[in-house]
Amino acid sequence: MTITWWEIALRLVCAASLGALVGLERQWRARTAGLRTNALVCVGAALFELFSVLTPDAGSTTRIASYIVSGVGFLGAGVIIRDGGNLRGINTAATIWGTAGIGLMCGGGHYAVAVAGAVVIVVANVGLRQLGRIVDGRAADPALAETDYDLRAVCRDADEAHIRALVVRSVADGGFELRALTSADVAPDRVEVTARVLGRGANGGELERAVSRLSLEPGITSVSWRLVTHSTED
Repeated sequence: MTITWWEIALRLVCAASLGALVGLERQWRARTAGLRTNALVCVGAALFELFSVLTPDAGSTTRIASYIVSGVGFLGAGVIIRDGGNLRGINTAATIWGTAGIGLMCGGGHYAVAVAGAVVIVVANVGLRQLGRIVDGRAADPALAETDYDLRAVCRDADEAHIRALVVRSVADGGFELRALTSADVAPDRVEVTARVLGRGANGGELERAVSRLSLEPGITSVSWRLVTHSTED
């Protein structure tokens, strides 16, 4: 297949423009991969597709496309961050993957499909955000919101088993769900018992009361709690 330089330029400009359109929403929300990243991914995918068009002997178009999908998968994995027990950046990685598909369409000269794909990706990122919040219950009913807390108590080494039992009982009495219970040496003859607990709704007051009860125990030298920040939405 023979195409003119004007057609090549048009395909690359189309890829850069549509990639920037998708990246604009990511940039607006201050995500890791924004305007430039998505534009470059889209142009790169278009260039690889143009290579298969300009040099038919180098390999089939579908085989080049499969290589692009694999390569972009590694790039997308780079923007995924593990934050404790949560993953951040999955939506941005999926957006990059979709942007590569737009570039493939542009490189192959399928402009209408490329434009439609870009519009659908932007609409999904913008329009489905609120729907997702409603589905998981956080926007519809704040009382259903789930929050993780860390409850920490420092005690003497000899009292560790007793304090662990008291922490578990205090968590249960406060209506929390125990997710993890760990112990670590923090000083000679001192152990820190940490409980990761799940609470639903605004129940920080219950945790405060649990901390107050634990602080009265003679074996505990200090006790505290903190909110574990969740930032999974991207």
